[in-house]
Amino acid sequence: MKLKREFYNRYTLDVAKDLLGKKLFHYINGEKLIGKIVEVEAYIGEIDKAAHCYNNKMTKRTKVMFGEPGYSYVYLIYGMYNCMNIVTEEKGQAAAVLIRGIEPIKGKNIMAYNRYNKPFKDLTKKQIINLANGPGKLSMAMSITKEINNNMDLCGNILWVENSHDDDKFEFEIITTKRINIDYAEEAVDFPWRFYIKDNIFVSRK
Repeated sequence: MKLKREFYNRYTLDVAKDLLGKKLFHYINGEKLIGKIVEVEAYIGEIDKAAHCYNNKMTKRTKVMFGEPGYSYVYLIYGMYNCMNIVTEEKGQAAAVLIRGIEPIKGKNIMAYNRYNKPFKDLTKKQIINLANGPGKLSMAMSITKEINNNMDLCGNILWVENSHDDDKFEFEIITTKRINIDYAEEAVDFPWRFYIKDNIFVSRK
């Protein structure tokens, strides 16, 4: 079942942990690309020096983070890698969850061509593990881009998140740790706002 807006309209750290195990869908060119969310990071603009909207600073780029919960915030890093976030909490409270890693479920062949320009069956074990184990990698694999997918309603029919089906439910342990690659963020470096599924091979290594 597709997640409703109420799911996202909650405290960001709770949303982040609850996203683990859910399925991210992208309907594109008549195909559904699906990946299970295995790693996330939380960002809360009011107090978080790692957030683009720190101190509630609104810019053209971060405006979406102040809007309705359940919208996508997609931005570029290094001028080339797209990173997908989900806006959380009530309108006016700038916060989001970065999707850091997914386990490919459906559309693996398309994902393989997007990442490596070859079919999934020809991937090495290392390439399979690296298919979507990072925010830039998963966005490339799932054809998520700033140009098309930024500020997109995740309660719509193009990009959305669903609960897992009954046959895919399982117990897992959530690991809580510091976030990655935010050395500039002073005391926020130590915030334990990264969450991932223990022992899942699609969790990023850095």
